Amino acid sequence: MRNDLPKNDFKAALRDGQVQIGFWLNLMSPSATEIAAGAGFDWLLIDMEHTANEPPDVVHHMRAAVGGTAEPAVRVPTNEPVLVKRLLDLGARTLLFPLVQSADEARAAVRATRYPPHGIRGMGGTSRATRYGRVPDYAVRAADELCVLVQVETRAGLAEIDAIAGVEGVDGVFIGPGDLSFDWGYPGQHRRPEIWKAILHAGERIRAAGKAAGFMSLDEPENRELIAAGFTFLAVGIDSVLLARKTDEIAKLYKS
Repeated sequence: MRNDLPKNDFKAALRDGQVQIGFWLNLMSPSATEIAAGAGFDWLLIDMEHTANEPPDVVHHMRAAVGGTAEPAVRVPTNEPVLVKRLLDLGARTLLFPLVQSADEARAAVRATRYPPHGIRGMGGTSRATRYGRVPDYAVRAADELCVLVQVETRAGLAEIDAIAGVEGVDGVFIGPGDLSFDWGYPGQHRRPEIWKAILHAGERIRAAGKAAGFMSLDEPENRELIAAGFTFLAVGIDSVLLARKTDEIAKLYKS
């Protein structure tokens, strides 16, 4: 029904262990979002942590994604409950919380997405998320379609991965290879044996807790290895990187 609460197919797929291939959006361009949404990906990541995207921009991205195949996920800059509340009211259903290092921080992320008594989200009955009041039981069923992903990107976070993944309401744990390699003392070298072994082991522990393991890589063989190891949601491309590499290639073709 038009005024029913739409199903979050991405969340359902993670719960069922289905591989979900995603694409990262850094250009802050709704046109780029619209193009990527129709490409066949399962999810898109609208980044607020390392871009200048603000809530009004996120709405434009989500509208651009309507009609595509991909679930628009939003990476918040930090777990700030008021910002989380605004994004949820604007219709975001899948949120990625960066720099989670403990079960308490994971629980705080979940609580920011839940109405009392299970959380601290304030009630807005005529928001975009409720189809402007046309979904009368939105508050009762909202949590069923909200997907909470937490990002572990430090050695401290890896040490607590069992507890983090065990938090009720967390749907998936995303391993951030870039910051993890910096925290390890080897910037950009997440394939060093000790780091890569820890990443794969983290994936095993996440799955043992019954949650989905995620990763970001632009390398196809690496992504195939991760899928074989049981990782089920992967970001395999970035719009800004794709544009930069292709423009470099075309310019070199004619200017060399």
